[in-house]
Amino acid sequence: MALICSLSNEVPEEPVISLTSKHVFEKRLLEKYITENGTDPINGEPLSDEQIVPINTTPVQRPRPPTATSIPAILKILQDEWDACMLHSYTLRQQLQMTRQELSYALYQHDAACRVIARQDKEVTAAREALATLKPQAALAAQQPAAPAPVPVHVAAPAEPARPEPMEVETQLVPIGLSEEVLQQLQQTHVKLTSLRKKRGKEMPEGLPTAQQLKHYTQTSSHPGLHSASLPGILCLDLLPNSKRTVTGGADRNIVVFDKEAEKIVCTLKGHTKKVTNVVAHPNEKTIISASPDSHVRIWDIEGESCKHTLRIHDGPVTGLSLHPTGDYMLSCSADQHWGFSDIGTGKLLCKVADQSVSHGLTCCQFHPDGLIFGTGTSD
Repeated sequence: MALICSLSNEVPEEPVISLTSKHVFEKRLLEKYITENGTDPINGEPLSDEQIVPINTTPVQRPRPPTATSIPAILKILQDEWDACMLHSYTLRQQLQMTRQELSYALYQHDAACRVIARQDKEVTAAREALATLKPQAALAAQQPAAPAPVPVHVAAPAEPARPEPMEVETQLVPIGLSEEVLQQLQQTHVKLTSLRKKRGKEMPEGLPTAQQLKHYTQTSSHPGLHSASLPGILCLDLLPNSKRTVTGGADRNIVVFDKEAEKIVCTLKGHTKKVTNVVAHPNEKTIISASPDSHVRIWDIEGESCKHTLRIHDGPVTGLSLHPTGDYMLSCSADQHWGFSDIGTGKLLCKVADQSVSHGLTCCQFHPDGLIFGTGTSD
């Protein structure tokens, strides 16, 4: 009596019996079924490899099936195998297409997540910059009393006040007048510079480029990212003499000192509450003067990365700055129709003047190269 496999209905080469259903199976078929399902194929009860028992029988030589005894029959078998392979290939292609779609969806999610993270990082950076700008202003407001109203200009000759320690202070709006010492210094500088200028005027400066050379000037480098990306825009620029450094003021309320040779930011000066519209680099000292529509003029120390003086000279936006050739004094103008002359070292306002015949605000100011006269522009 031959044993018949309950799965294939053929005589098994290695018959085994299941202890749960008591049925005979081909060993390799049953082991594969257990691996995939873990149950008995007949009654569905849990079944493991330890619960199958091999049956010792006489090896059976299975005859060749009648369909494989002729060439046409063999060709039919090969055709069936080919069809099965094609169906399997089609199934694999479908699975590959589904996998590609899942991968595309996962990549889209990753890209969207990266965009959200970048936006959040940008917002956090902007918030930190705003907080860093507000902190010195809050400390300054807590320490300093309110500035008094402006008083009429008068010329006096008091003793020159002592220079304070380098620290951030907001100077009171009280002109102290031009002393004889200051007037004498201005006059001496004027005489000296006038004589030098007249000598230079007789000859063309050496190394001065010609108009043809200027036409061939091209851009050699570009340095984006000096100021905040949330408030883009560089509104003013100046060069530090005898160095490869530039000073820029931006709409982000910051002043940036950039080293062109090292291609890095040396320092970022923060303190203005509005955009920085004017910056002037001192020719002999590591000092920067800045102005803003927040009505303040600030004098900065580059090495200490701090503000030495905060001058509340004007009641309106400060629109222009100019450094006197002596390097000790500066001129500022404002939309409030006033111009002011101040001492950089002491942070004191020496005089403040308004032309009553002018009904428009001042937009710019500039000293003459000799330093004794200056000009201003108006909004009309």
